[in-house]
Amino acid sequence: MNNFTFYSPTEFVVGKETENQVGTLCAKYEATRVMIVYGGGSAVRSGLLDRVKVSLAASGMEMCELAGVQPNPIDTKVREGLELAHSFRPDFLLSVGGGSVIDTAKAIAVGYHYEGDFWDFYAGKAKPAKALPIGVVLTIPAAGSEGSGNSVITNTKTHVKVGIRQPMILRPKFAIMNPELTLTLPEWQTASGISDMMAHILERYLSNTPEVQIGDRLAEGMLLAIMETAERLMENPNDYDARANIMWCGTIAHNDTCSLGRVEDWNSHAMEHEISAEYDVTHGAGLAVIFPAFLQYAAKHNAHKVAQLAHRVLGIADSGNAEADALAGALKLKSWLHDTLHMPVTFAQLGIEEPDLELLNTRLHNLKGAILPGGYMPLDAQATMEIYKLAME
Repeated sequence: MNNFTFYSPTEFVVGKETENQVGTLCAKYEATRVMIVYGGGSAVRSGLLDRVKVSLAASGMEMCELAGVQPNPIDTKVREGLELAHSFRPDFLLSVGGGSVIDTAKAIAVGYHYEGDFWDFYAGKAKPAKALPIGVVLTIPAAGSEGSGNSVITNTKTHVKVGIRQPMILRPKFAIMNPELTLTLPEWQTASGISDMMAHILERYLSNTPEVQIGDRLAEGMLLAIMETAERLMENPNDYDARANIMWCGTIAHNDTCSLGRVEDWNSHAMEHEISAEYDVTHGAGLAVIFPAFLQYAAKHNAHKVAQLAHRVLGIADSGNAEADALAGALKLKSWLHDTLHMPVTFAQLGIEEPDLELLNTRLHNLKGAILPGGYMPLDAQATMEIYKLAME
């Protein structure tokens, strides 16, 4: 196990009607001027935004609103938010929504105190030193951004989709998590979120770092819990306890609990980011296409951890042939994503009949280098092209 520092100060408030505590929580963290960031019309139509504003007003908060954050959050909305923030001068940002809304708020939070372009942080030209504090009212369990220090934004001019990881300044002060708010989510959003959180666990699980049994077992247990609970949700979307478990799994999947002391991968995410940046597909659905293909490739080139996943999580008997078992596990996961979650598992099923694989692959390596950094196995352009082609089948 490698050395590590773990800092996770977020206060999680989980349960029914917890959104009514938002004003009290903002006051607890010394907020007086709150900028509310949210997405489309669901927060308005459901009455959630009104309940949030009533609670904030009862605690004496001044408020302004940034609406219209879209899935696959973009730099232009961040710049709009920064313009509003510099006018209103908030001392606290409140995200009401899912990962896209939270990531947009985080980008605004780090950009607020910076004299240059906030994109400098995402391009690796600068490192943020401070950020506005953030709170979250979560409505979509998926990205886990409510418990992480990560933020991913797409540049609309260059189609570059990249993230930053700043746990010391970007973990939210609190996250309100009412599973009732997810009961009306369409099956597609629920399933895409489940695919996303499973990928977050697998990116950490696929590691060559030895002696990380605690992290491995945590990851395996979460995957088993997610798969079991997901099957219940697909049968009964109104199962509150299943919604609650999925919501909490999404948080734990991305708050670094199971990644401590190990080298992580994240190359599957990098490959998917090129797809969603170019074709604006749902991130979790894109991962359902890429991750099985990545595991199929890994079965031939570094089978040991994929075989362990197959044995411990996916029900593949140990044949003594790690490569064969790993491949069987990859195909089992692919079938489960398609048959249980009704997720696309090929480019065509994702709605991309003729993807420009050369464009995706070239842009990936222009951004990440000739060999993708770190990870479970070295991936050059030939290797990533092979994975993209496996995702066609």
